[in-house]
Amino acid sequence: MSPHIRLAALGVTTALTLTACGGQAASDSGADDTPQGVVTRAAAKKIADHYQEVNNKANAARDEKLLGTVEAGQVYAMDQATYTLFETWPKKEQQAYTKPFSYQDREYVIPEKGTATWFAVRAKSSENSENSVLLVFDKVGGTYKMVLSLWADGEEPPKLAVDRHGLAEAVDPDTKVGKLAPSEIGAAYEDFLETGGKKEGKALTSTKPVENAKQTYRRSSTEGAAGGKATEKFFTKSPADPSVYALRTADGGVLALFPAAHKQESLLKESYRSIASLVPNDEQSALGATRGPLITDTFEGQGLAELTPKTARITAVDFQHVDAR
Repeated sequence: MSPHIRLAALGVTTALTLTACGGQAASDSGADDTPQGVVTRAAAKKIADHYQEVNNKANAARDEKLLGTVEAGQVYAMDQATYTLFETWPKKEQQAYTKPFSYQDREYVIPEKGTATWFAVRAKSSENSENSVLLVFDKVGGTYKMVLSLWADGEEPPKLAVDRHGLAEAVDPDTKVGKLAPSEIGAAYEDFLETGGKKEGKALTSTKPVENAKQTYRRSSTEGAAGGKATEKFFTKSPADPSVYALRTADGGVLALFPAAHKQESLLKESYRSIASLVPNDEQSALGATRGPLITDTFEGQGLAELTPKTARITAVDFQHVDAR
């Protein structure tokens, strides 16, 4: 994962051709280690340092195997595709992506031992000092790996609740907070791409990510693809990793980090199939798509949401194009 390039792309454009907290969590300069936590603060720092070092090396070489020693889950599925698409980027973006970076101004968000298997780190990047990122490290095969990473999209996450020992409160992702549980947020978001928000999406408050998804649905359902010569539809799919992580906020609400995924189907209208074909762009070609009447693109993503008894607000989403056929 790199802070340099990660576009919150919901879909792709298809071409056509004719044929002939209650307070802050413990920071780097603050409190003592908390042995009552899932991990100690010192251990959390060591894990984050190791991830940072290995991630920089893996990005420089686009080494999926090396990256897999420190990443797993949704983020790893997304970053594997990023490596595949690297050669399709402009040189300036390639140079930015492979430039080493560090996580700074860290705060370690550590739940109480026995209540979770994971911990989080809130930080800023040496390459992006304006927005913060929330990283989740979970135990995978006996090793802590980074599984989700959400950058604040112009709206910083709320303060997290911590007890007198500085420990955060993990929340069961299946517990409803108002109309939705954290584990239901991803499907509610995807409903806006699939139906315009007629089903699960009704429970979501209007925010920038939700309005962008709604706009994408309107465009695809009215304009289609390839200048109107093809239909364009979105279908919700199960994420590569369905794990959801949730934390109590200082105001009594819940901050949820959730996965999401969908497929985008571009299908040439029957009247054009004998004289035209859909043509994959460079990104689609790199992911395996070939010319024909149908192109199906797959996107894996992640999001950040704030839940209270009255509202369910998605504040950031991040998608990666991972497959095309």
